[in-house]
This record gives sequence, C-alpha cells and structure tokens, in this order.
Amino acid sequence: MKYEWVIQKTIEWIESHLHEQISADDIDEVTGFSKYHFHRIFQSSVGMSVSEYIRMRRLANAASTLLHTEERIIDIAFYYQFESQETFTRAFKKLYCLPPGQYRKVMKTMRRNKEELIMEEKIKGWFISGSHPYNYEIGIDQKNVHQGKASGYLKSKTVHAPDEFATMMQQFKADEFRGMRIKLSGFIKTNNVKQFTGLWMRVDSASEDMLQFDNMSDRPILGTNSWNQYSIVLDVPANSAIISFGILLTGKGEVWLDGLSIEVVDNDTPTTHITFENHLLEGPTNLSFEE
Repeated sequence: MKYEWVIQKTIEWIESHLHEQISADDIDEVTGFSKYHFHRIFQSSVGMSVSEYIRMRRLANAASTLLHTEERIIDIAFYYQFESQETFTRAFKKLYCLPPGQYRKVMKTMRRNKEELIMEEKIKGWFISGSHPYNYEIGIDQKNVHQGKASGYLKSKTVHAPDEFATMMQQFKADEFRGMRIKLSGFIKTNNVKQFTGLWMRVDSASEDMLQFDNMSDRPILGTNSWNQYSIVLDVPANSAIISFGILLTGKGEVWLDGLSIEVVDNDTPTTHITFENHLLEGPTNLSFEE
C-alpha cells in the first residue's frame, strides 16, 4: 500500500498519453524510481508489466472506437501508436480473438440485437442498495471499458440531497479467507462526482457484528477522473462469516468499475481498516445539557 500513490500517479499519466509514444525513460521521469525497482512494484500491484498495461489499455480504447465510431482501422492503429495495421491486427486478435474488422461487424450486430435486453438485465452477482437506491442506476457499459468488453457503472438519476447514496455491491461467505489478510483492488473512472465515491469492503461475524471496514472515506474520489487503480486491505478474523464489497456513490455523479480482484496478501501489507473509537465515560455527564 505504501507505493499506491506512485502507481496511481503513473496510471493517471499513462491514461492521458495513450495516443502518444511512451518510453521507459518517460515512466522513469514520472515515477522518480529506478526502472527495475518500479517495474517490480507495478507488476506486483497491477498484475502485468508497464508495457503490457499500456498495450492492453490502447487495445481496449481501440475496441471501443471500433464499436462507437466509423474511424478507419488503419487510423485507429496509428492513433494508438501501432507501427502498422498488421501489427495492430495481430495484437487485437490475440486479446479479443477476432481481427478488428470482424470484431466491429460482429459486436455491432450483437449490440443492435441485444441492446434493450442488456439494459434491462440484472448484473450477475451484483445488486444495488443504499439510502436511496431508487434514485440511482446500475448497469453494464460496453463503451467505457478499462479491460475486456464491459465495465459496471453506478450513476445518479434523481438525487435530491447531497447525503443520499447508493452502492453496487456483492456479498460472499468468508470461509475461504478466515485468518487471512485480503486485498480488494479495482479500476475506477468517474464523471462529475460531487460528494464522494470509492471502493468499500466490510467483514462481519455470523451475528452481523462489524469486524473490519473501509470505505475510502480518508481518500475519497471526487470530480472527473480517468481510469485508475484503487485498493482496500482488511483482515478476515477467525469468527468472520460474511464479506461484503462494492462501489459507493454519495450525491450526484457517475462512476465506472472494472478489473476487480480479491487476493490474499501477507501481513507486511498494511491494512486500511477504519477504527471507530468509542470513548466510554466514567459516569453520566451533562444530563441537563447546560455544560
């Protein structure tokens, strides 16, 4: 977690330069770390090398451009810094299992035939909750994607007060992770978030007592931001029963979520658990409310 700031800084820089040439020296200048040290940190955190990440993001953006514009394939290839249309086609086919032209035809046809169904379909494994869930909407977005073919989104519709909130969330049994420390990571993109958004995770006992919790309230995401990686680390005590997690949106705005993972980490990785301190009084105090 101590390197999260430099990972986020680097990803933010990469996102704004995907259509430009990016060299190893450019990355070194952004991070201020030695080349090999930072690449080990990035690989450990993101799960791929810096160069693999850049290529994956360029291909994801290219896939979205193929679906939502009529740009020529060769122009898309050059815009995202591929040497030729042939090089782009090989890389695209390796990731999406179809060459770009065929991908555009097949996926556009599928979108036309299934667009209404997709909009109404519940997202497998996910549900919406919160103080005013009916003022928010969750769904699948095939245009704003970090990796693969789709992302999930949570957005406000008719929010009336800044303290209204909703969450797109999941719950699962804690059995597999009892006695371990786990890390929830994911990529988030935001648009015009007024109050707050962030990942959250909670660990409860069988009696629904909260054992561990973090909602990124000490590092909130505000405004409009390109894709970046965020994470939460919590312990799962021996008496844990349920783990809940998701994305929280308070007030107005829109947030996208993609590429989530939950992994076991060692005890050298610091937790982000929020401690709620209860100050127990020595006895009754200020009963007349005049002090």
